[in-house]
Amino acid sequence: MNRVYEVMFIVRPDATEEDLDKLIEGFSTTVTGGSGEVTAVEKLGRRRLAYTVRKFNDGIYVLLTVAADGQLIAELERRLRVTESVIKFITVRMDEEQKRLAKKKALRDSKVKRSAQPTFAPQAAAAPAPLTPDSSAVEAPAAVEAPAVAEAAV
Repeated sequence: MNRVYEVMFIVRPDATEEDLDKLIEGFSTTVTGGSGEVTAVEKLGRRRLAYTVRKFNDGIYVLLTVAADGQLIAELERRLRVTESVIKFITVRMDEEQKRLAKKKALRDSKVKRSAQPTFAPQAAAAPAPLTPDSSAVEAPAAVEAPAVAEAAV
């Protein structure tokens, strides 16, 4: 059963472009030779590491997206571990994450958006009536009388 994985590895910063290409080609050959598929290769470039790894403060990041079974990924990780120029790597299984995101998107698409619903406000209530100079017939609000307070006889 093929699953989708992302394999990110960091190569020594003193590696040349040709060495990096050979390394990526070797890992891709390992995957394709074991009936897997490399769907994407991204060279993310040279970046500073968060902490010192094998006395290096920066490295060249590479991201491989691989569709393969678990045994093939174990072999790829073994090769990454024994390769001298790879200083760090991580493998993440992505198919579960993709399923979860697809489920969230389907749920979100099934709900009706409130902004898409029409509003049913009458036109007359929406716009106030214009004031004219003749509108002297407008009544002023009635004055509120204070309640009478009964004084107590002393």
